[in-house]
Amino acid sequence: MFSRRHSLPSPDPRGQRGLTLIGLLFWGAVIAMLAVVGMKIFPTVLEYYTIQRVVDRVAASNPATVPAARSEFDQATTTEYSIHSIKGSDLQVSKDGSDKVVIEFAYDKEIDLVGPVYLLIKYRGRSK
Repeated sequence: MFSRRHSLPSPDPRGQRGLTLIGLLFWGAVIAMLAVVGMKIFPTVLEYYTIQRVVDRVAASNPATVPAARSEFDQATTTEYSIHSIKGSDLQVSKDGSDKVVIEFAYDKEIDLVGPVYLLIKYRGRSK
């Protein structure tokens, strides 16, 4: 009347595979930090593309003078609510060899990350 115990299979000789709780917490923290930085950068990227679209539209209308181009850009920024970093006076307006208006712009954007840590992004663009 002896009962026989069944033993569990022996562990894999190569070791167990998987993610430990500490590893999960570490990678979760890394992904969360990247997500926060991405959420802070995303609006500035959208602003850059909005500025680029407005500059292309102003250049396509081929304004006669530099003040007219800057004025048209300023009028467009009143309807484009996301443009805050640049004004019409910051634009560099010129003409190329074929009398086509070329508008260039450049600005820096500082993003507050944590405490005294900032991320500096330098945006530059040119009309097509």
